[in-house]
Amino acid sequence: MTIPQRQLGSTGLSVSAIGMGGMPLSISGRPSEEEGIQTIHTAIEQGITFFDTANAYCLNNDDFGHNERLFAKALQQHPQAIVATKGGLTRPDGRWEPNGHPDYLRKALEDSLTALGLDTIVLYQFHRPDPAVPFTESLGAIADLQKEGKLLHAGLSNVSVAHLEEAKGIIQVASVQNRMNLFDHSSIEVLKYCEANQIAFLPYSPLNGISNAGQIGSNPILSLIANKYEASPQQVALAWLLQLSPVVIPIPGASRGSSITNSAQSANVILSAEDIEELNTIGQQ
Repeated sequence: MTIPQRQLGSTGLSVSAIGMGGMPLSISGRPSEEEGIQTIHTAIEQGITFFDTANAYCLNNDDFGHNERLFAKALQQHPQAIVATKGGLTRPDGRWEPNGHPDYLRKALEDSLTALGLDTIVLYQFHRPDPAVPFTESLGAIADLQKEGKLLHAGLSNVSVAHLEEAKGIIQVASVQNRMNLFDHSSIEVLKYCEANQIAFLPYSPLNGISNAGQIGSNPILSLIANKYEASPQQVALAWLLQLSPVVIPIPGASRGSSITNSAQSANVILSAEDIEELNTIGQQ
């Protein structure tokens, strides 16, 4: 299957307009390793070339790097795939806690290189600002690692426009990964900033989160429009994101081949301006 391509910000890289998020393959309730690898292979078969992971996609600190190792194993024969990873979170007893200390970020990135079996990470993203560490200190560590050649491009996650302004002069931001979907428009100003500055915007939870993805069809507006296009509600939700801006590359998570197949096909759903306006009202309710 062929998926339309999009530019990954100002990196010069072209990737599939729909990516795949790896988190469901490694957190609580995850499938077997064999099933996880098969899901990634299905994504490749569907034309997906962009994959999002993180060292913290795991059960706890003892399981750190699980998702990265899974992608490394699954993509050994697929060098065309681009894997973006993140650092800056820890998983004590399964909780999610930020750690933006420069020494920690250096170790996290080096551990990610080992887990992924790489010498350089194409896109490395700071997972979340740490309130206990000045944002500029965390970014300085990433800038140093970039100068050393350990990452090609740097991105940010869970940030505001103010954070992006603060990052100027420290790193060139290639991507932003924030929560964004039909039901949550809280990052719309960040998206506008990204579009104006040629920064890729990678909406996570594009189907409103793992626990809600299967239920989004219960929204009457979404259900009606999905029927009109003979598409699933999930496909329409992803198509809406794609048509918000050319810098958007959704990264829906998947733990089954059928899920990522459904998501990949959304890249070929073209919504009318009238239907987009109608869908916009969902997040305003």
